[in-house]
Amino acid sequence: MEKQNHSKAFLSWSGGKDSAMALHSMLSGKTISIQLLLTTMNAANRRISIHGVREELLRRQAQALNIPVRFVPLPDPCSNEEYENAMEEALCLLKQNGFHYGVFGDIFLEEIKQYRIRQMQRLNMECVFPLWGRDSHALVRQFISEGFKAVVVSVKASVLDASFAGRLLDESFLNDLPAGTDPCGENGEFHSFCFDGPVFRHPVFFTVGERVYKEYAGPNGAEGYWFCDLM
Repeated sequence: MEKQNHSKAFLSWSGGKDSAMALHSMLSGKTISIQLLLTTMNAANRRISIHGVREELLRRQAQALNIPVRFVPLPDPCSNEEYENAMEEALCLLKQNGFHYGVFGDIFLEEIKQYRIRQMQRLNMECVFPLWGRDSHALVRQFISEGFKAVVVSVKASVLDASFAGRLLDESFLNDLPAGTDPCGENGEFHSFCFDGPVFRHPVFFTVGERVYKEYAGPNGAEGYWFCDLM
């Protein structure tokens, strides 16, 4: 029997560890059904926004999860207004197709949480935050202990050395993080690509490529990032 529309949810999907843990948490529930992964993508280079992961890898990731993925194309560069217009268009389409919930992997950034709630409320849709309020240290160690595997794909250059990009997210990585770094990278210190774990039917295979340095304009000036390309 088909589930009623009010249970349909999309998961805001970056491809990283927090998204994977949010999905893992939601799959244990019975009332809300994750039926789509929603991912923003740089339309110029066909890579996932902020993370820099290739579109093809995200498609293979979605296949391994057995959940369809939908990409929201964004221009490069992308203003806040352009981002909000693109997201509102995508959310309107989901609303028309019976989606009522959006699931997000945020942990403790209150400003971002409230922004998402306002964005969804405009369309009479609801937010779910399955990881909200969890301790970052406990969460990332649960991620590792439960068999998830992820590779770090980008790091903020002002916080982490380039050598952190391309490393596996394991105990060794956590032990090497500088003091004050959130172990889940919740403040944007690093981003990851999850390629295996209990929510996957099979691993997503890739090859680690070269590291590339890029700068992006921010509210406090240019911010540098090291990216590790996954092939």
